[in-house]
Amino acid sequence: MAVPKKKTSKAKSRSRRASAWHIKAPARSTCPRCQAVKLPHTVCGNCGWYKDRQAVEVD
Repeated sequence: MAVPKKKTSKAKSRSRRASAWHIKAPARSTCPRCQAVKLPHTVCGNCGWYKDRQAVEVD
């Protein structure tokens, strides 16, 4: 059975694990009413509409 000759350092093993921690940009969608860019499944901050109804009063 294969045995490592030397102990893997903490830095080496942690950097190997950290390679999978990529930070991704959040998804974006457009409001069907005002065409503003917003996060999906949230109320539009520009017009206040969500799912064909006005959810929030926006000035």
